[in-house]
Amino acid sequence: MKSYSVVILLLLFLSYSLSAQNDELKNADSLYTVGKNKEAIDLLEKLDEKSEKIYLKLAKLQQQSEQNEASLKNYHKVLKLNPDRILTAQDYGELLLETDKLAIADSLFTSLSEKYPDNAGFVYRLGLVKEKKKDSTAMKYFFKTVSLDFTHQGALYKTARYQLKNGKSYNAINLCNSGLKVRPNNVSLLSILGQAYSVSLQFEKSIPPFEKLIELDQGSEFILEKLGKAYRVTDQPEKAIETYKMMLDINDRNSAVHSNLGALYLKINELEKAQQHFTMALLIKKQPVDREYLNIGLTFKRQEDFKSAFENFELALEENPDNERALLERAIAADAYFEDKEAVLKLYEVYISQYGESGRNDMISVAKYRISELKSEIHQSK
Repeated sequence: MKSYSVVILLLLFLSYSLSAQNDELKNADSLYTVGKNKEAIDLLEKLDEKSEKIYLKLAKLQQQSEQNEASLKNYHKVLKLNPDRILTAQDYGELLLETDKLAIADSLFTSLSEKYPDNAGFVYRLGLVKEKKKDSTAMKYFFKTVSLDFTHQGALYKTARYQLKNGKSYNAINLCNSGLKVRPNNVSLLSILGQAYSVSLQFEKSIPPFEKLIELDQGSEFILEKLGKAYRVTDQPEKAIETYKMMLDINDRNSAVHSNLGALYLKINELEKAQQHFTMALLIKKQPVDREYLNIGLTFKRQEDFKSAFENFELALEENPDNERALLERAIAADAYFEDKEAVLKLYEVYISQYGESGRNDMISVAKYRISELKSEIHQSK
């Protein structure tokens, strides 16, 4: 009878203790809700007897307050009391990974992935640990994650990026499309998809993912440059111009953007704007700037201002005496501007002497034709 009474008393004590702890948990939750994390932690730490729930609550509150060492200790205590708490083990492992306790994290996720081989999350996190340890086997775990779960966003990004870097753009495209079916706004996958289409010269298909990134307010210089090029290559100069203008809003000292804008304005015959942007590129760029002088010369040529065109082709050649196009364009501008045909002839001959064997066939043909005509005209005038 006495033993029965003792059991009853113990049960009553335990019931009272658990009830008291539940009350303290509620109080801690109330304090946390109003932003009093420190007070909530202090309240739970003062408890003499702590249950599994108390240790877990402490671990989570401490993690949120960036008291990582204390949090790790309490996660560990929870798992000692109950090793089968899978979600707690995952939270513990993620905090180990975040705090660079890689050896323990590796051991934990290796154990979990062996115990639960079909759990893609554990395999993926083991891959993250390996990656952080610069272990070359990391990709094996990311690919295994995808084989277990073909919608796993993190693993799809890791594997798609790997395939893109290793020249397997079509594999990267398939992986990205698989993930985007589940999460159409995954900016990481959209970026890899657009790049993979660009690398495989499918510029038309690269446009939608890049446009989607702009819609999602992810218009970095890198993305805008890729989109601008895609518009340019697919013969959409107006859209390309608007995209490059957006790049200038981010960085108006980008000489390459000014050069591209100049070329686009030249293409749609807005010569004054083309000249302005080529000039800006010239002022910004240090060396070499022969391309910019050449482009400015071409805008003057289009306006039939052959004197200014000739002067800019000369400047291009001062920057780079081996600029084939500038050599020929200088002769053509002189042909239209100079009265001295022998001087013009010499300029064409300079071009042929330098590029007669290795230059572009169409340019060589132009130069040889004019040399023949000029020699005839000079002979007839004597």
